[in-house]
Amino acid sequence: MKRLLLLTSAVAVLASLAACGSSSGPARDASQPLVYVSSQRAPAYIADCLESRLSRVRLSRVGSATEIAVGSDSNNSYFVTLTPSNTGSVIKVMHPANAPDDPPEPEMRFDIARCAT
Repeated sequence: MKRLLLLTSAVAVLASLAACGSSSGPARDASQPLVYVSSQRAPAYIADCLESRLSRVRLSRVGSATEIAVGSDSNNSYFVTLTPSNTGSVIKVMHPANAPDDPPEPEMRFDIARCAT
């Protein structure tokens, strides 16, 4: 009986600690890139790869950089900039504040990783 009481108390303490945590995690600073990496792949390869993996993708060129808007036309979820470098590309992904998570952030990160390697 004493053991059951101790177990019940421990569960109650753990439940109350879990309730104090935030389910969405810490807030992310939208002014900082979600992803900023270099890749040995050319910008054209990465753009083609992302276009094949993601829906609702629009490509544009700004100078030597390729810009990719991901999401609906009226409310983009992510902005990807592919800049050529001496060794391949620099990939920068921005996720504006209050933008929808479409696709979800883990999926976006996975697709970037797959296309960059």
